Amino acid sequence: MNNNVDFSRMKFYCDENLCIDCNGCVVACKEAHEVPVGVNRRKVITVNEGIVGKEISLSMACMHCADAPCQKVCPTDCFYIRTDGIVLHDKDKCIGCGYCLFACPFGAPQFPKNGAFGTKGKMDKCTMCAGGPEETNSPEEFHKYGQNRISEGKVPMCASMCSTKALLVGDANEVALIKTYRAASQGKGISTESYGW
Repeated sequence: MNNNVDFSRMKFYCDENLCIDCNGCVVACKEAHEVPVGVNRRKVITVNEGIVGKEISLSMACMHCADAPCQKVCPTDCFYIRTDGIVLHDKDKCIGCGYCLFACPFGAPQFPKNGAFGTKGKMDKCTMCAGGPEETNSPEEFHKYGQNRISEGKVPMCASMCSTKALLVGDANEVALIKTYRAASQGKGISTESYGW
């Protein structure tokens, strides 16, 4: 009998063939979490911009790494990884040193600039709509981390608002199957039945 528990690992995937650089995910995230001005938990980047036929747009945020470099360099241990793979942080422990920003290859940690000299405040980053260490769905959790949609069984706001379904989130194995299915059926027309009407 196998006693190993197989926890699902939550992951984001942005399909570069479907992303249309509409920034709907960015706006949805900022609106849902009341993110301060100057902080973007999610951003859309375009590679090869201006080169016709080679432009690729991707929606980027914290990738919730299994071996998170931000967690490794944080001197106050404000980062923690849940059993489902979501990387969260405790703003009460953050001292605003910026080490996580330099360690993250995706630029996910953000610091609001406060005061006349732009001093760093508490770090903010994508929580995959999973809240923080405060009591689930409490006013304190919302104030510091925004909506906790994962606890309600919903997908993160950015993925739910993606009009082309380029941004996927969920169990890493399921997301990989969808990615494989899309790649295998590329160029063959619509391979699934339409739904809605």
